Amino acid sequence: MSDWIVSISGTQEGARIALMLALFAAVMHAAFGALQKGRHDPWLTRGAIDFCYGIMAMPFALFVVPWPEPYMWPIFAGMLVIHAVYKLVQGMAYVFGAYTVVYPVVRGLGPLVTVIAAGIVFNETFAPLQWGGVIVLSLSILALAGLNLKRETADRKVLKKALSWAVAGGFMVAIYTIYDAYGIRATADPFTFLAWFFFLDGLALSWLAAFRWRAQGRNAPEVGPLMQRGIIGAIIAFLSFGSIMLATRLDSVGQAAVLRETSPVFAALIGWFFLRETVGPARAALMALIAVGAILVEFGG
Repeated sequence: MSDWIVSISGTQEGARIALMLALFAAVMHAAFGALQKGRHDPWLTRGAIDFCYGIMAMPFALFVVPWPEPYMWPIFAGMLVIHAVYKLVQGMAYVFGAYTVVYPVVRGLGPLVTVIAAGIVFNETFAPLQWGGVIVLSLSILALAGLNLKRETADRKVLKKALSWAVAGGFMVAIYTIYDAYGIRATADPFTFLAWFFFLDGLALSWLAAFRWRAQGRNAPEVGPLMQRGIIGAIIAFLSFGSIMLATRLDSVGQAAVLRETSPVFAALIGWFFLRETVGPARAALMALIAVGAILVEFGG
């Protein structure tokens, strides 16, 4: 499969598959965000997910895929730092803010910054209509966050902290997307990057969750249900991150990143079906605009 992916990179077939992968990643990413914000402490949930995907990826990294080229180790080191910062920022945002407020802010800022950065790093260019699509999508996502914010009854100081962390999270999304796209393009086998990413990243910070769990004493959740959530989250992470990274290998990094940010639409649907949150006409209209923005980006070039 690796040879086939490399052979269709930059082709029309590759672009079509990248489109499907990016949209699939959007669905999976929305599910991943809801899982982290759900029943348990988001730090513990994230730690359980990381630990599970690290352990699950280990045999593939060590015994299945080709080992990374020597020049990949510094790239992996930088990747670990970037993702550690992202996880800490995202975790703080979820601690202070509601999922439906925090998630759209993070995802709304991400595509605009990513497209700009992709132009600098990968010399990618967008047509005027595509830029219009990016702006429509980003503003609609941020408007969705603002609409959700009006419904919040939490202390305003707490909400300001949540929004500050969410804005920082948006910039971190752009940083890790560009950096990881560079990483998966740098190695000959894209699955080498993915396997070693999950192996190394999964075990890098999961010990923090273990310390936090022990510090909670009698109030700590049962390990069984938490690890069950971790296994489910690990599978979703493989599908979500793996899909978007392969999409960036096959086609434009900026386009793949923008299409992934349709995830707030799926997040709103998840909130509606599973978290018992309401979706009124205004939110439905904004979700439609997000879809329109994505269409303009994909077909406006």
